[in-house]
Amino acid sequence: MPLTQSIYESAEALNTEFAAEIAGKLATGIAERGRASLMVSGGRTPLPLFKALSHADIDWSKVDVSLVDERWVDESSDASNTRLVKDNLLVNNAAAARFIEMKSAEADAADAVIACEARLAAMSQPFDVLILGMGEDGHTASLFPCSEQLAAGLQMDSGRVCIATQPTTAPHQRMSLTLPAIVASRNIYLHLTGDKKRQVLEDAVANATATEKPIVAVINAAQVTLKWAP
Repeated sequence: MPLTQSIYESAEALNTEFAAEIAGKLATGIAERGRASLMVSGGRTPLPLFKALSHADIDWSKVDVSLVDERWVDESSDASNTRLVKDNLLVNNAAAARFIEMKSAEADAADAVIACEARLAAMSQPFDVLILGMGEDGHTASLFPCSEQLAAGLQMDSGRVCIATQPTTAPHQRMSLTLPAIVASRNIYLHLTGDKKRQVLEDAVANATATEKPIVAVINAAQVTLKWAP
């Protein structure tokens, strides 16, 4: 499917306008279905967006928030996306939202897949807003081209919402949404900044297969809106 692109002059402009757009989608979900759901990614790129969004004037008590993927580490770790979201998004007005954690006490993420799926099943679905990032290797969520679990994660008829993955080019075991869970979302965004990421994306779309650059699998299967600034 074609990639819809929203290009901004600056990251500040992107974050301000994107936060307003997300808030509008969540408000619509609340108005139409009683609750709304927001799935977010970790990393450095979304931090200013999270801070802007946390001030949105919506009924956050009717919003469920969770993660597109999580590193299988304790929340005390700097690598924890849970920690990142709690510190940067679930503050100010957004502190009233209900957070659904991916991470649980199991030592092996593979032993926690069914329980994670059960927690996410309590959220309003299809997810109202899902925000992806992308690595320089073309991975998105924790669907890595180097991971032996990639084929299972990309299988559209798997019936799975979550999958445990173990990248070989990045630290930590992960829990990730599967491709079918991602593409079922009502509004799917790819949030990138910088020329390098834009070039990786353009090269992936033009030249790579879904297994070589997993972001291509999402773009091929769903309507995705790119939010990009230099």
